[in-house]
Amino acid sequence: MTNENRKSDSDILPKKSSNKSKKLEAEKVEGRKLTKGNEMQQNTRQTQGWESVHSKLQLVHQRAKEDKKRRFTALMHHIYNINTLRAAYFCIKRNAAPGVDAETWKSYGENLEENLQDLSEKLKRSAYRAKSVRRVYIPKPDGRQRALGVTTVTS
Repeated sequence: MTNENRKSDSDILPKKSSNKSKKLEAEKVEGRKLTKGNEMQQNTRQTQGWESVHSKLQLVHQRAKEDKKRRFTALMHHIYNINTLRAAYFCIKRNAAPGVDAETWKSYGENLEENLQDLSEKLKRSAYRAKSVRRVYIPKPDGRQRALGVTTVTS
């Protein structure tokens, strides 16, 4: 029986292969498609917050780890998501040296939401250009120097 107004299930039903097939193979069952509008459920919280963003990124990480040859073509929406950018901001070392723009973690955070919105929009438009890295040389005990790159907050 079909309800035309709220039709959601596929007409394809699972079929079981015959036990008397000529090929020796395990019983093969055709799976049912997902109900229309239902995508694969992820292990994320059902509330708004950056925790769910981390879960989505962890899922991407897990899939990349499982299949080294897998290619991802559409990940940018994870990057310019405001919640992802906010979480990244709070992962930055608070007392890190400022980069070439002299912007510190604290000064960037004074207008955090506005700065994140601006950064997100630039990323969406592909207009974001990373700033130069400030190069600092640290002396080593043997007389050589170790190069250290100090990035900006938004690099």
